[in-house]
Order: sequence, then structure tokens, then C-alpha cells
Amino acid sequence: MKNSKLYNKSFLILFIALLLFTTSCNEMIDDVENLSAYEPSKVWSSEVLTNSYLNDLYASSMPSWPLDGGHVDEAGPDIITTDYITTQNGTLKYWPYSTLRKINILFEEIDLGNLEEDVKNKIKGQAHFLRAWHYFKMVSYHGGVPIIQVPQSLEDDLAVPRNSTAECFDFILQDLDAAIGLLPNKYSGNDFGRIDKAACLAFKGRILLHKASPQFNSDNPFDNSFWADAYTANKTAKDQLERFGYGLVSNYEDIFESEQNQEVVLATIYVNPGKTNGRREHGVRPLTESKNATGNDQPTWSLVQAYPMLDGKMPGNSAKYEYNLQEYWQNRDPRFYKTIVYNGAIWELSGKAGRRQYTTADLIPAGLTHEDDIFGNNQNFGRTGFYCKKGIQEELPQAEVETNSIDWVEIRFAEVLLNYAEAANETNRTNEAYDVLKTIRSRAGIEPGDDSMYGLNSGMTREEMRDAIYQERRIEFAFEGKRFSDLRRARRWHLLDGTKKYGLEAFLKEEFKNPDGSLTKDEFLPEDFTYEVREVLNTIKEMVVPETYYFYPIKKSDIEKNPNLEQTIGWDGGTFNPEL
Repeated sequence: MKNSKLYNKSFLILFIALLLFTTSCNEMIDDVENLSAYEPSKVWSSEVLTNSYLNDLYASSMPSWPLDGGHVDEAGPDIITTDYITTQNGTLKYWPYSTLRKINILFEEIDLGNLEEDVKNKIKGQAHFLRAWHYFKMVSYHGGVPIIQVPQSLEDDLAVPRNSTAECFDFILQDLDAAIGLLPNKYSGNDFGRIDKAACLAFKGRILLHKASPQFNSDNPFDNSFWADAYTANKTAKDQLERFGYGLVSNYEDIFESEQNQEVVLATIYVNPGKTNGRREHGVRPLTESKNATGNDQPTWSLVQAYPMLDGKMPGNSAKYEYNLQEYWQNRDPRFYKTIVYNGAIWELSGKAGRRQYTTADLIPAGLTHEDDIFGNNQNFGRTGFYCKKGIQEELPQAEVETNSIDWVEIRFAEVLLNYAEAANETNRTNEAYDVLKTIRSRAGIEPGDDSMYGLNSGMTREEMRDAIYQERRIEFAFEGKRFSDLRRARRWHLLDGTKKYGLEAFLKEEFKNPDGSLTKDEFLPEDFTYEVREVLNTIKEMVVPETYYFYPIKKSDIEKNPNLEQTIGWDGGTFNPEL
């Protein structure tokens, strides 16, 4: 390992030099005042330097707000099609071995220092999680990948073959179990956002849910033995997190607007100034209230239709609430109003009290909208007639829209509950799944009904409950990146093959138009319009989602660098089986 240590030394000297440009910490400068005399033990004996190294790993590892609704039926106008994913392009590829090498350097050298054991264990625990995080994302994308546990030097044999998917899951779970044994139950205060035991337990449940899923077990999707492990892990996560003080917040809207609440299990922290715009709010707002961009996260008509009525029944199936297209926004699941901005709805962007959002070309003469924001005649770009409200700081003025600092919540307690419900259902504990869905719907504000079923059908089979859970996840986690992941692991993504995306066009009623083209008033309500479903403007008309998309290929250039890598079955004559 001598050459490897020299290679690592060069990397750490570069890392320390970069730190000198970004900090005025006296301890850090004293520790490295003579870079030519560097010894690893001096870095790993400094809690400040070691934590700076760890923070750098966080920065290159933890996710931000997702924008993948266009990959499925959540957002428009983007559409997946033939050759969207290829072996030549970088689309949906994940190969983070440079970051993994940094993590492995930490494991190899941290014991050379003299940090206190408790400090060292907490750092190791977080690093174990981060390594598991990267490997799980690789496996969910590609199936089995090379497992590398030591930092390779330039003189090592870098042509490492792929490990089996089963071996990779074992390795990921070993890392997580190690992290669970080293970390405190829950971080708070200035340490909020760091990985703790709660995050590890919740993440382990997510991993085992994927391991048991149809994605990795197409021949035996729902009766394989992995579901028992998924149930145990997710029930343990639920029970332990409740003991740690986690739970659902009372108001769905507060999940993101009231940060560091009891529902947040793992989050990427944003602070203004310093680290902002993880939400990329400038792309989600309409151009009239944005800055140089718009069009992201526009809800499709399919998503709008997916929200139940206030009594929990689907539109058209409620005996209590009548539904028709011309009043589609009336009496819906309260989560609808916390997520979807529709034509005529109040959306007080830039702190404008009472401001209403319009998406119709009819109001352009009144100066109340912008051609880039409309859906219908004269539109310049693909729009849907809807906007997403989730994660938006409405009070930000247009000029400061890129300073959005709302934290991204990667794991929240609602996911822990629904992961548990899914595993319970697949292990024939349907009553436990019912309890979770009722809890989620109660928090959402859906009416319990005379039967206290919150709109759920009684006596559901395992298959019917499975569909109900997927449907609940679609609504609960809209625009949180779960729909794309759920369709892949459930092997339901290809069911969108051949489908189109639609929006809703609004037409101002003639009674509000004067003969000279002027309008009878300045403010219009949603009921002042008529509505028509129409196809979203896009050069690609239909989604194309072949079966091969459930596992993405290894990029051709990576295989050319390492001839021992097998390509995945279904891609360029590949022979590697990514399933279990």
C-alpha cells in the first residue's frame, strides 16, 4: 500500500490547500502551515480538518430538490422516448467512484490520527452512510457494480469487474449497520442535517423495499423472501423513529415551510446567503415573477385528476361531492391546494397580496400574464396550465428569486410510514397498511366519513391495497422525486408507454369581454372561465418506455476504460444480469 499512501497524500495536500483558500480558522492553518512536511496523522488529529473533509463529502453526495417529473406522468412537457437513454450518452448514469475514493481514504487513514474515539466514531458512521448512499443509487440505476473498499492508486489494477447485485446489497447493508452502531439517535441544533441513526434506519427500510421489489425480482415480484426483511426493517424504523420523537406534522403545508420539524428525517440544508436555490425556484415560477427561466415542475392533467375529493373518493365516485370538468378544483383533497396552482387561484408571489395566477391567452391584452406563461393559443413553449406550489418562497421578490433557501427533505416520516405499509401489505398484514393510509389521509385533511375509512374501500385484497398505496404515494409525494422511483421499482413505468401528456386550457367567458376587446373587470375567479383538456405542446407526442429502461446501461466510455466490466443485458449485447 506504500504507493497508494503516496497517492492519497497528494490528494490530501490538494484538499488542504483548497481549504486554506476558504477558511480563516487558526487551528486549520496551524495544522498545515508547512504542506511539504504533511503527514496524514496531522489531518486526522484535527477535528476541524476532519470535519471539513467530511463536509466536502456531504457536498458531493447529498441530493437537492429533484426535477424528474417529466420522466413520468407527473410534469410536462418533457417526455421519455426512444434513445433517451443510450450507452453513449450520460443520461441516467451514475458512476461516483471519485467520491467513493475520498470516502475510502477517510476509512483507511482516520485511525492514523488521535481524535477522541467518540468523535472518530461519529465521523466514520456518517462516512459509512455516504458510501452506502452512493452504492445504492448505483445499484438502483445499473444493478451490480464493482465494490471497492480501499483507495486505489494509479499503479493498482483498476480493471475491476462488476460484483453481483446480491453482493452489492449485502455490502450496502453492512455499511448501514455499521453506521447505525456508531451514530447518535438524532442530531439537532447546529448539527441538524447530519446523518444520524434515525436517517440510517429509515434509509435501510427504503433499500430493503427496493431489494424486494419487482424491479429486482421480475420472476417472483411479490412472494419472494426479501419482503419479510423489508417489513422487519421498516417496522423497526417506524417504531424507533417514533421513540426518537419523529412523527407527522399536523399541517401538510408545514413539511417544507416550517423547517426542521418532527417529520424531517434527512434533509439537505439551504441557508441564505451561502447555499441557496436548491429548489431552482426561478424555473418553477411563471416568467412574470421569475428571473430568466420558467417551465419546470408543471403539473399534468393526469396528476390533477389523481387527487381524490374531500371525502377521499376519486372524482366521479363520490356520493357527497359532485364532480365536473368545469369545476374540477372544487372540494378536492386539501393536498391539492397545497401543491397545485390552477388558473384563477390565488398565488401571492413576490409578496403581492391577493395576486391571482392566470394561464390563458385571453388576458394578455389586460397585461395580466405573459406569452411564455400561457397554455393554449399563442403559447411559445410547452406548458400545462398549472404550476407547482411546493417548496416555493412566495414572499421573495422577483429579483431575489434565486435566493430560495427552503431545505430539501430527502426522507420524511411519511415515507417511513408508507414504506412500512407497503411491506406490511406484501407480507399479508393488510390491516397494518390500512392504519397507515388512514393516518396519512387524516393528516391531509380528508374527511373520515361515517365509516372512518377516509374514503378507502373496505376489504381490499393485497393487490387492491398495493394499488391504493402507490396512489397515495403519488399524491403525498408529488414533485418530491418519488413517482419516478416508484414506477421503476414497481415495474410500472412501461405502462406509460404510448401515453401522451395533457394540460387544461382556460377560456374567459364571453360575458366578461366588451365588443372593443377590453375586459369588464380586472380580476377573475376560476369559475369565470370554461375549460378544455388539450395535449401539451411537444415535438415528441408519446412516451416510449421499453423494458430495458428498468436498468440503465453502463456508459460505453467507462467500459472502454475497463474491459472487465460487463454491459447490462439488453444493452449492446450485454451479458450482466442486474436482478437478484
